[in-house]
Amino acid sequence: IHTKNVKLSPEFDLDRAARMTPGFSGADLENVVNEAALLAARRGAAAVTIQDFEAAIERVVAGPEKRTRVMNDRERTAVAYHESGHALVAELVPHGDPVAKVSIVPRGRGALGYTMQMPTEDRYLLTREELEDRIAIMLGGRAAEQVVFETISTGASDDIMRASELARQMVMEYGMSEKLGNVRYATQQYQFLSGDTTANASPETLQIIDEEVQRIIEEQYKRAQALLNEHRAALERLTQQLLQTETVDGAAVEQALVESEKA
Repeated sequence: IHTKNVKLSPEFDLDRAARMTPGFSGADLENVVNEAALLAARRGAAAVTIQDFEAAIERVVAGPEKRTRVMNDRERTAVAYHESGHALVAELVPHGDPVAKVSIVPRGRGALGYTMQMPTEDRYLLTREELEDRIAIMLGGRAAEQVVFETISTGASDDIMRASELARQMVMEYGMSEKLGNVRYATQQYQFLSGDTTANASPETLQIIDEEVQRIIEEQYKRAQALLNEHRAALERLTQQLLQTETVDGAAVEQALVESEKA
C-alpha cells in the first residue's frame, strides 16, 4: 500500500522489504518509503532500490549519519568495542534477533554507533527468557567496555534506560517476579518520553519492586559479561574489523565467532 506512489526498481523484493520492517506502524512504513524515495532522487535514480529502502530504515530508526561528529581514537575504539558487545551478545543468547548491521558511524539521534537487529517475524507474545535476552543484549555494550577497559563510560545511557524500563515492565506489568507473583502493580500505561508509571502498592512492596528490577538488570549484565569473556577473541576480531571498515553486516558477526573458535 505504502509503495503504490513510488516507482520501484524491477529487482525490488517486496517480501524482503516486509521482513526488514516487522513491527513497523503504518506511519513508520510511510516514513521509510518517503525517505527511500528521497535517497533515490539524490542519486538521480528513477526508481527505488532495496538498498535505498534499507538505508531509509536506518535513517528512520537511528537518524541520519553525522560524519561531522568526529571522535578521537580512544572514543572510536570504545564505541567499536561497545557495538561489538551488543552484536555478539545478540548472536550468543538463545532468543536474540539476527544482527543485520553494526556501525561506528555517528548518527543523528546522538548515537555514536549502531547495532541493527532484524526480527524474522512480527511478535505479539514474549516469554520471560526472551525478555531477559533482550536486556542482556541492551547491556552488552557496557559489558564489553567493562571486560576490555575495566571501567565504564557514559555511552550506555540509552541502553540502561531501555533495559531498566523493560525490567520494570517485567516486574510491574507482566508478573514475572517470583517474589511478587502474578500481580500487576502498574496503574497506568508506560508513556513514551512522558509520565512515569505509578504503582498501587505499599512502600514495602515498592522496595521489593526496585530490588527485583535491580536483580534482573544485574543478572543480565553479569550474563553478558560472561558471554563476552568466553568469546573474547571474537570481541577483538569484530572490533578490529569495525575500526577498519566502520560498518559490517550480520555475516561478519557470525564469522568473527566462527573464526575465533578455530583459533
